Amino acid sequence: MTASHSKQTMKPVTAAKKLGIHLPATPESFREAAAVSRSDLARLITAPPQWLTDLRATGPHPRDVVASRLGVSIAALARGGVTEALTTEQIEELRQDPPLWLRTERVAFEQARLEEERLAAKAAKAAKAATSATDG
Repeated sequence: MTASHSKQTMKPVTAAKKLGIHLPATPESFREAAAVSRSDLARLITAPPQWLTDLRATGPHPRDVVASRLGVSIAALARGGVTEALTTEQIEELRQDPPLWLRTERVAFEQARLEEERLAAKAAKAAKAATSATDG
């Protein structure tokens, strides 16, 4: 008996997430596609069409990309009142003249990152100590 191999596909929304783009800003042919195959996705990544190159360069960008470029969390964007996708120009304006909420959220985000690193280092040290104790 031979196994039948079905072509793996995903919805356009999933493909857009994997590409890091805002689905509503994509061409209608992409949005309305029944499915995007993994080989289609690979082609988009390795040889992006002009619309994808332009979209990545100028936006609008999805919230996870906006948050990353601003150095905050997605929740911080919501607390700051940013609920829509932003263009590269809008992100740069915020970076050049950050409002108080953005400055505050960046500090909080950095503190959380440092705490995560501290806890990870502590856990690694404990694991190493436990391994040394069982080996010795």
